[in-house]
Amino acid sequence: MSLRLGIDTGGTYTDAVIINEQNQVLAAVKSLTTRHNLAIGIGESIGKVPAELLANIEMVSLSTTLTTNAVVEGNGAPVCALLAGLSEAQVKKSGLGEILDDSLIIRLDGGHDASGRQVKPLDIETATAAILANKDKVSAFSVSAQFGVRNPSHEIQLQTLVTKLTSMPVTCGHELATSLGAPRRALTASLNARMIPFIQDLIQAVETILQELNIQAPLMIVKGDGSIVNAETALVHPVTTILSGPAASVIGACALSGSRNAIIADMGGTTTDIAIVTNGQPELASEGARVGDWQPMVETVKVYSIGLGGDSEVRFHAGSVALGPRRVVPLSLLAHQYPTVLKRLQAHLDDTPTPRHNRFVTRLERNQALINQFTPIEQQAWEMLEHEPAEMETLVFNNQDLAKAMARLERKGMVIYSGFTPSDAAHVLGNSSHWSVEGAKLAAQIWARQMRYLYGLGSWEKGNAQEPAERVFTLMNDAICQTLLEAGLHQENLLNEARSKNLAALMGKLILKNGSKDDENALFGINFGKSHPLVAVGAPAATYYPKAAKSLSLDLILPQYGHVANAVGAVMGSVVQRSEIIITQPTQGIFRVFNGATPFDSADLSDAFSQAEAIVKLQAHTLAKSAGAGDVDIIIRHDNKHVISELDGELFVEAKISAIATGKPVLELNVRA
Repeated sequence: MSLRLGIDTGGTYTDAVIINEQNQVLAAVKSLTTRHNLAIGIGESIGKVPAELLANIEMVSLSTTLTTNAVVEGNGAPVCALLAGLSEAQVKKSGLGEILDDSLIIRLDGGHDASGRQVKPLDIETATAAILANKDKVSAFSVSAQFGVRNPSHEIQLQTLVTKLTSMPVTCGHELATSLGAPRRALTASLNARMIPFIQDLIQAVETILQELNIQAPLMIVKGDGSIVNAETALVHPVTTILSGPAASVIGACALSGSRNAIIADMGGTTTDIAIVTNGQPELASEGARVGDWQPMVETVKVYSIGLGGDSEVRFHAGSVALGPRRVVPLSLLAHQYPTVLKRLQAHLDDTPTPRHNRFVTRLERNQALINQFTPIEQQAWEMLEHEPAEMETLVFNNQDLAKAMARLERKGMVIYSGFTPSDAAHVLGNSSHWSVEGAKLAAQIWARQMRYLYGLGSWEKGNAQEPAERVFTLMNDAICQTLLEAGLHQENLLNEARSKNLAALMGKLILKNGSKDDENALFGINFGKSHPLVAVGAPAATYYPKAAKSLSLDLILPQYGHVANAVGAVMGSVVQRSEIIITQPTQGIFRVFNGATPFDSADLSDAFSQAEAIVKLQAHTLAKSAGAGDVDIIIRHDNKHVISELDGELFVEAKISAIATGKPVLELNVRA
């Protein structure tokens, strides 16, 4: 019996499934994700699988939402960005300043022009000083140069220099994207570098557990386009695993539901991810899907991903109640893990409300580069959290410096706050009971008093947990409906993001208004998703999506094993690798083939095409084999651009030659050094 083990590590849960050769689920289990030590949660999940099934594993495949969550929440390891030839305006446009300290963004002389010619020599001296000055402050380096996709020689020089001086991970922009657009390429490279520690920890955790259980099978990881690669490839390019979880979820949801046309909605603890599948195929976003506020240059399944999940913080914002995008630890979960907090929650309920009530702090990540930079008070705060959470209200009264240190650790992504969430509301309303119902009820009452006495919202009486929970449940339903409509507008590419949000809000109000009454004289009748049923997966799906589907008059499918759809999809993919080359005509009759650091010219377009095809075919085949594919099939595609001249007729401008190599994974173990 040949079996596959699928693992999905999310922000809240780690899932494990066993799939047989007929794609049937033989076992499906869940355990809480342990972010400070992923091996614990992964080991607990795999440990729940019957031992006789684990003895027949031929492949292990992993999907994760950790990279997606990190991007949405603005977290990640500290990175130094080395930028050759980029202007100050380009750096500002890139958004790097929002994810990196200004001191870690290093602009250098260098770069090339559109023809691949050097504009300025690379400033090695400044680069060397910057690398040595920052090597103890960061976990990785990113490198991007002006027109690095046309000539990456400066990026390669910087990569070599970083490796020589530090032996630390370094990411180059040209390795991740072939499209022009230096600002987005610089951002993509830095996002990739920020994700390296996440993927390193995840792979190490899985490999440790597999070794302990004597499971000798190749380890694969799902990319954002739904294909899979081996662990070695994922370690080099972790940014390609952005939307790994959502991509696996789409594949798993289609397999579990049998639907060829569907709106796939995957809700986890941190995000809601929506994809539209037509004729059995999700559309790919070749320019990169939007993840939270970012759009890295990585080919992914076209997914609309926002910070809305069961663990989203319910907060006061702009005069009203809002959800997310920040994830917090639900009080029902915190009280389940640490029952002693129930006494402190009761004390909060009996005190005059403050913004710090319901707020406890627990460890989240363990990034050694950040730990090395802790101040003494930050180190004290970190050590305080080793065995139990800390209460912010007590800290503020007893040691304000320590409270401020906790807040700094939270901003760095090292610790996480607790708070009132939709998961708590579900426990109050009886829709969930797997965590502490008592903790959820206390949290709801405390939150209601905060809203009323601090912000003037609501009129809930003390002791009333039901009505505040109903308010949050309704808010969650409206947010889900609007998100589904936004995803539909996003899929059609008719409006920009801001306008689609506004239109979705208006459409949502009309649909929800008309759906709440039987009015034959209604001015508007809006239908949504009539040809596509809603397939809802993820742990909270059964709690929230029945009402949302009814509100939008959608047919709803809640497939069996939908709560582990990501883990199911993780073992369904094939290895897919791509290689691309650009050909331009810089002067009449001369065709330039941009082959990495050695672009070359040809006087014959057919010859240029032929040479380019041979190069990308070899590169794609090599990439696929190194990523874990067995027998490889290759498809060559041309994307040619011409212009019409009144004098010269149709003129060639540019061509992109692509090779797409596809193959099933090799099931022979290749042990990583």
